[in-house]
Amino acid sequence: MEHALHILSGSGITGPLLLTAETSVVTLLLHLAAGVTAGYLFTCKRNPFISFADAIITLPLVFPPIATGFLLLMLLGRNGLIGAPLLSFGTAIIFSKSGVFIASFIAGLPLVVKSVQAAVEGVNPSLIEAAWTLGKNRLQTYRFVVLPSISRALIAGLILSLGRSLGEVGITLMLGGNIIGKTETVSLAVYNAVFEGNFEKAALLSVLLGAVSIALFYALRKFSRN
Repeated sequence: MEHALHILSGSGITGPLLLTAETSVVTLLLHLAAGVTAGYLFTCKRNPFISFADAIITLPLVFPPIATGFLLLMLLGRNGLIGAPLLSFGTAIIFSKSGVFIASFIAGLPLVVKSVQAAVEGVNPSLIEAAWTLGKNRLQTYRFVVLPSISRALIAGLILSLGRSLGEVGITLMLGGNIIGKTETVSLAVYNAVFEGNFEKAALLSVLLGAVSIALFYALRKFSRN
C-alpha cells in the first residue's frame, strides 16, 4: 500500500492528476453551458442550421476519435481555418492545455447534448402551451418550465460526458500532443507507462480511473432511479 502511494505521489504522476482534475472541472462547466443551450435550441422549430449543428455534435459518437482529432488538428493547427487567425493574435491551441480542454469537451459533448435533446422532446407540449398562454416568451418558458423538467436528464448527461472525457485519448493525442509535464492526462499517463514497460504504474492509474468510473456509475444509477 505504501509503495502504491509512493508511486501515485511521485512527480511523474502529480502533473497528470492535476491536469485531469482541472480538465474535468473546465469540461463539466462547458458541457453544462452546452447542454442548457442545446436544450433551448431544440425547443425551437427545427431548421437547417439546427439539423447541421445536431449532425456535427453527434459526429464524435460514430467517428473514430483519432480521426476526429486529425480533423480538429487541421482546423485548429497553425495553418488551420481557425488556428491561423488565433495564432496571429498570439494564441496557440495545439500542444497546449487549451487543446486538452477542447479534446475533452468534444469527446463528451454528444452524450450530454443527446440526453438533453431526448428529455426536451419528451416534455409534455401542454406545459409549454400553457406557459405561452400565460404570456411567457420562449426563453422564459424554457427557463421556468422546460429546464426544471429536464434537470435530471441534464445531470445524467453531465455524468456520462464526464466519464467519457476522463477516458479520452485519441483526440487528446492530436490536440494536446502528449507532452509529458504539460499536456499528459491520467489516461495518457497509462498509455505512456505501458510503452515504458512500467506496468505497475499503468495498473495503479487504471485502478484509479476505474474507481472514478464506478463512482460515476453509481451516481448515474441514483439519478436514473429517482
